[in-house]
Amino acid sequence: MKPVHDSLRTLPNRHVFLALIDKMLKKNPHHSMLLIDVVRFSDVSSSFGYELGDELLLNIANRICYLFAGHDAHLGRISGDIFGLVIPGKFSQVQLQRFYIHLIDHFKTPIAVGDHSFIADFNVGGVSNEESAVAASQFFTRVESALKQAKQNRYDNFCYMSLVDKPDNSRSITLKADLKRALSHNELEIYYQPKVNLRTLQITGAECLLRWNHPLDGILFPGALIEAAESYNMMNEMGYWVLEAAFKGAQQLTAANIHLKLSVNMSPTQLYDPHFVDHLARFARIYAVDLKQIEIELTEDVALSNSFGVTTQLTQIRALGVSVAIDDFGKGYSNLAYMRNIELDTIKVDKTFVMELGESPINRAVIEASKLIATAANCEVVAEGIENIHQLHVLREIGIVEGQGFLFSRAVPLPEFIALTQQDFIVGNSHARRTDTDNKRHG
Repeated sequence: MKPVHDSLRTLPNRHVFLALIDKMLKKNPHHSMLLIDVVRFSDVSSSFGYELGDELLLNIANRICYLFAGHDAHLGRISGDIFGLVIPGKFSQVQLQRFYIHLIDHFKTPIAVGDHSFIADFNVGGVSNEESAVAASQFFTRVESALKQAKQNRYDNFCYMSLVDKPDNSRSITLKADLKRALSHNELEIYYQPKVNLRTLQITGAECLLRWNHPLDGILFPGALIEAAESYNMMNEMGYWVLEAAFKGAQQLTAANIHLKLSVNMSPTQLYDPHFVDHLARFARIYAVDLKQIEIELTEDVALSNSFGVTTQLTQIRALGVSVAIDDFGKGYSNLAYMRNIELDTIKVDKTFVMELGESPINRAVIEASKLIATAANCEVVAEGIENIHQLHVLREIGIVEGQGFLFSRAVPLPEFIALTQQDFIVGNSHARRTDTDNKRHG
């Protein structure tokens, strides 16, 4: 296995890794595999930015390579923060668990990235092939099941499965209880990520993002709760909790003489709920909020369905004065026909195009095309994922007016957001204002 990678791009992706597994199994069916998930990595990228997050992941990948170099193992990057490690040979559950313990013990030594130090922890699923012939897809599906179980285990972050084991889904029984407790015990909270005028660096609005105040683990991203809500058909309940919380936030902002638009993500179940418009109107009455202060965000895949029901619902929402935005614009769909049939107020360019502006001219072209589409559709453009001054300047050149990202602020609780609105400008890097001033000085 190559001991050092200069970039995450040199690691085999999921597709390449599966092809490698298939090739190895055909040559010799006796192989073992670990699927390694970096615990709470999203907290790192959310707090310190994606560039530092990628550097941390690269350090983790290289450490894993060194740890297992003597086993002729192969490492791949399955998704953002999940690595796959295939090891030649048939290993028992005890042996794979020792590999896991070795991994955990090694990473107790902090990783230095920039001015920060991190201790990585992992959820790990393990599987060993004892069959004479097995498909790579079956092998991989089983190790994914093992990883899922490892994430759900209360005390042990490792799970081993043979190819004939059935996954233990006992943890899933408690997810519904977790969700109901979180809703009833005020464990959920809305954080606010500012939207900023890219010329003046003043706050123009905010996106409302859900956080979970877990009684044991502190502030968490609510992935497990959302999974539970989807599994138990409770997305509407959670979605309306978030929506009402946004109205409460708007009420508090108005009381503080702050008049900004708040954006709320809309789940597909809400989009098809015939009572959604009534809920919007009712929340507006209860909290005395002008509906022009509220913006609903939906993803492209929902808009792409382009059914009569979707079009009708969005028309009724806009008739109330609520704005409608498409989130993650351009991320995964090339069929833009829905733009002809749905009236929009905003398109939010997916953060990957912004964050990788310096890596390919195509990313700039996509943003420029989004600006042209928005102009034709008579709607605004918001750029997500702005992390550095270079990206800010390029977006200004293109003519993008609004944006959000860690250059300005992470998502913060309401009191911190209110404090941010009192500033003359908002930026996480003091060079931004100085550079902006220099530009004005030189015309």
